[in-house]
Amino acid sequence: MHINRSSLSKQHRVQHYAAASDAFDFFNMLTSPDLLDTLETSLPEHRERLFPPTETLSMFLAQALKPDRSCQGIVDDAAVKRLIHGLPHCSTNTGAYCKARKRLPLETVTGMVRHTGRLICAEGSDTWLWRGRRVRLVDGTTVTLPDTQANQTAYPQQRGQKPGLGFPICRIVGVTCLSSGAVLDAAMGGYKGKGSGEQALLRTLLDIFESGDVMLGDAFYGTYFLLAELRSRDVDALFEQQGMRKRSTDFRLDKKLGGKDHLITLTKPKVCPEWMTVEQYESAPDTLDIRELEVGGKTLVTTMTCPNTTSKIALKDLYKRRWQVELDIRNIKTTLGMETLSCKTPEMGEKELWVYLLAYNLIRLVMVQSALVADVLPRALSFKHTLQLWLAWSGMSAREDDEDNLKKLLALVAEQSVGNRPGRIEPRAIKRRPKPYPLLTKTRDLARGQVMKYGHPKKLK
Repeated sequence: MHINRSSLSKQHRVQHYAAASDAFDFFNMLTSPDLLDTLETSLPEHRERLFPPTETLSMFLAQALKPDRSCQGIVDDAAVKRLIHGLPHCSTNTGAYCKARKRLPLETVTGMVRHTGRLICAEGSDTWLWRGRRVRLVDGTTVTLPDTQANQTAYPQQRGQKPGLGFPICRIVGVTCLSSGAVLDAAMGGYKGKGSGEQALLRTLLDIFESGDVMLGDAFYGTYFLLAELRSRDVDALFEQQGMRKRSTDFRLDKKLGGKDHLITLTKPKVCPEWMTVEQYESAPDTLDIRELEVGGKTLVTTMTCPNTTSKIALKDLYKRRWQVELDIRNIKTTLGMETLSCKTPEMGEKELWVYLLAYNLIRLVMVQSALVADVLPRALSFKHTLQLWLAWSGMSAREDDEDNLKKLLALVAEQSVGNRPGRIEPRAIKRRPKPYPLLTKTRDLARGQVMKYGHPKKLK
């Protein structure tokens, strides 16, 4: 019989570290007084119901984690569990649960996301930091909502689409931790309109950054006023150079720091942006010294101006890790299924989105503890593998939460690691062909009427 010695070695190492850790206390943190106090302080006064706020939030989270995300599925699941545990019978109608979700305060969910984000960062090891510093990833994405009038008003669809043929689009900008992958905070707004751009949403999140942090983002964020604001907060930044500026870069000019590495002086734009007050504009510095360098075929800009303290190779390696935020977005949107929300009002859509972020953070919480006991980096563990194990674990209705079983669960999480493939390039194209149906080019009501009158059109060959 073939024995995978590498796998056996990893299991023994996990068991060794797990024996020295208090895994049971960690899992108790999910229901610890600290988390419960955070939850209770954000809840309004409420009477006892079939679905109290804590039960509602628990079911909402389970709904986000399960492949079947329907309200009917989670209510059926709750009804079966009540039967198994000998509790009074409850109806499988979804009305009571949907009303309970509507009563759940948004501040409760947002507070829990931010609290779990801080908790995950506090649990992490100092060896996970970049050169002893916290690195925060920033990026934006979009999700779609059901095509209702309320959603269209709050989150309009693209201009080029006819009414009734598009979907409301919500823009999201998030801040995640590079070492652990936890979501620290997020902001959302419409896909278009004043104050809905990624820069505007990011400005509402700047208080999450602390002195000594490093912001890591793509070329969209390398603007003068953002760099100036970060400098005033003692926060460093590393971005790719914006396209127009990149084409005009000449490393023979300004103060040379090395090969294709120089110090440049940016001048404050002469016109005050619309989003800025006159006082904010006048308080911004007139000039800004920024380091510009070319590594790995990319031109980067950073406020870390000393080449002796931070070398080109260090910055190149750090910017490569920016790709982690793209994987985090994929885990939230594709693995968890947040890409298309299901709530028909903007208020519930926003709440649903934050529940997805909370579910994501709870999985990251498990991954961080597994990484600690296995002495590996959290980024080396598989998010989907952890999610599958947690669903299997939480689905066991009659299990004993003893310390030994919890340690074994952490060992299972650490058994699967993700591949390290630097510089991987894949085409943005799909191989599988779509089904041969024509596109919907008119409103559904009009199309339905034509089908009733003329029948279904022939399928495309």
